[in-house]
Amino acid sequence: MRASLIQIAVDEGESVETRRLRVASLVREQAGADLVVLPELWTTGAFAFEEFAGEAEPLEGPTHELMAKAASDAGVWLHAGSIPERTPDGTLYNTSLLFSPSGERAATYRKIHRFGFDKGEAVLMGRGEDLVTVRLPETTLGVATCYDLRFPELFRGLVDAGAETLVIPAGWPERRRDHWTLLARARAVENQAFVLACGTAGTHARVPQAGHSIVVDPWGQVLAEAGADEEVLTVEFDPGKVAVTREQFPALKDRVL
Repeated sequence: MRASLIQIAVDEGESVETRRLRVASLVREQAGADLVVLPELWTTGAFAFEEFAGEAEPLEGPTHELMAKAASDAGVWLHAGSIPERTPDGTLYNTSLLFSPSGERAATYRKIHRFGFDKGEAVLMGRGEDLVTVRLPETTLGVATCYDLRFPELFRGLVDAGAETLVIPAGWPERRRDHWTLLARARAVENQAFVLACGTAGTHARVPQAGHSIVVDPWGQVLAEAGADEEVLTVEFDPGKVAVTREQFPALKDRVL
């Protein structure tokens, strides 16, 4: 299986409209991949709290339209990162969009753990409630977003629902980059699953981003890691390694809690 993580630079000098078009072009360039992953809130920036309300869009808004077409043009499964979604009642959510190679929306995921410690995203956006998995021909994806990475019980729930590959778009800050790498590897080891974690580059809302998107195998080995700048991180991996790992070292069977 071939996956491409597009580590987008989110900088204030580029308009949201321009970035949407540029990212759609980047997705189309990944034709030949099985799965393409974008970061969290790449349209606005995950720390641009004051922009959320103004840039929020309906589920089937402009980002949905462009990403669905890009997925279809490239013939790839696309995790299009997340957008600030506005529902008809005015509630905002940090919502991930996933598309099939035909451009159909295969799933949505509203972020469950909101970051901010009673400010920022934590008060501006509603909390998602549902765990989401998506079956691809090669593997079952379990979907989480950024701050979710710090809550291992969410990933246990995804594994119980059949997840074999954990996909985590993020807007992770540079000042906590060590946590990003550590937690991505921990989630892979404890769940005996692949982890594909795609972050943003650049600086937005005066917060330098960590970059360093990473792909980790079920033994915790780093298969590929990006640098700090915008880039496309492409890796080939064997999804069958999950079943082999879980059979050879059946730790999940010994769970008590």
